[in-house]
Amino acid sequence: MSHPDLSFKVTRQAPKLIAPAAPTPRELKHLSDIDDQESLRFQVPVIQFFRQSHLGRGRDPVGVIREAIGKALVHYYPFAGRLREVGSGKKLAVDCTGEGVMFIEADADVSVDEFGDVLQPPFPGLDELLFDVPGSGGILGCPLLLFQVTRLTCGGFIVAVRLNHTMADATGIVNFLKAVGEMARGQPDLSVRPMWRRELLNARDPPRVTCAHHEFDQVGAL
Repeated sequence: MSHPDLSFKVTRQAPKLIAPAAPTPRELKHLSDIDDQESLRFQVPVIQFFRQSHLGRGRDPVGVIREAIGKALVHYYPFAGRLREVGSGKKLAVDCTGEGVMFIEADADVSVDEFGDVLQPPFPGLDELLFDVPGSGGILGCPLLLFQVTRLTCGGFIVAVRLNHTMADATGIVNFLKAVGEMARGQPDLSVRPMWRRELLNARDPPRVTCAHHEFDQVGAL
């Protein structure tokens, strides 16, 4: 079982920005009508626990992951930009500035086993394992991803990520983290390359109803 009363100390280094490892296009990419809904304008936390690093004892997981993020951002370069509102109706677009994502290096005086044998939320010390850097958590003009990689006493480590939900759903962030993993393992290229086709999810202008969706005629109680 998990240990909700577990207490430990986390020592963090100053946050830094990781930019793409190579030049990327400077352009404005519009989000779709689904992406920029007000209800999706929030941050999503993700946390992953790893036991003894498979990278080998001589390799620091913080350095390896930091470098891999930079390489993955070459392909996922919109994540390195900043959101801003354009035009009327508070429409969102990502300005692909290449500024980078936020990264925190940390150490904790705790082992993976001390978290218990069932790693399920709520996790003790989540605010320490995914630190909310002041001024970084907004939707507009802020880093679109925040990483904190925390070394543990057992040789394992924790990768915690905060995602601006307008930029990706669960599948999207999983694909990006998979790309980071592939770069960390030394793969020369990504197994799946990202594609930006969000205009396919935009409503027609002006809107035009082409069929009746009777499945929404009656909405059952939640």
